Amino acid sequence: MKLQLAIDLVDVDGAIDLIEQTKDSVDIFEYGTPLVINFGLEGLQKIRDKFPDITLLADLKIMDVASYEVDQAFKYGADITTILGVAEDQSIKDAVAAAHKAGKEILVDMIAVHDVAKRAREIDAMGADYIGTHTGYDLQAKGEQPFETFNTIKENVTKTKTAIAGGIKLSAMDEIKAASPDLLIVGGGIATTDNPGQAAQEFKEELA
Repeated sequence: MKLQLAIDLVDVDGAIDLIEQTKDSVDIFEYGTPLVINFGLEGLQKIRDKFPDITLLADLKIMDVASYEVDQAFKYGADITTILGVAEDQSIKDAVAAAHKAGKEILVDMIAVHDVAKRAREIDAMGADYIGTHTGYDLQAKGEQPFETFNTIKENVTKTKTAIAGGIKLSAMDEIKAASPDLLIVGGGIATTDNPGQAAQEFKEELA
């Protein structure tokens, strides 16, 4: 199980500081959607220049013009980028094709998908590298958790690696291990703690 750190609620320098603190424990660093919106892909390039050897995911949440946006993510230093599961089939297929042509990867984010089982089967057939459940901030505030949706995804894919995100805390480790995703995505559970380096290390040790 790989550990991904979602970096959302800081500026680019804050993201660099978080990476410095956690790089010994984290497998994939996510340049989150708020960073994309606030600082553009130039901020991603700054992180890539600072850390040439880390694995970077750009959370673009692509919805349209998929080939172009995928190519831009990779141009500025991403190894993985995201497209929404609610996007058109053709957009997802184009994103996968563009990523694989570049030797990179695509994660399909299932946020706001309602028929999860059906869409998971469809995406599994499109060749994406990862498919992930994502309980967004707005639903987390209502107390929703990602595990039930994740289990539905896992039951309906045979080829695509699985990812789970949405309010993940160390206290949920028993549920995390039971779910057994290929990729565990943690944001505030590491980034907003008093000691992000220690928190990342604790997650990594539990996942070992």
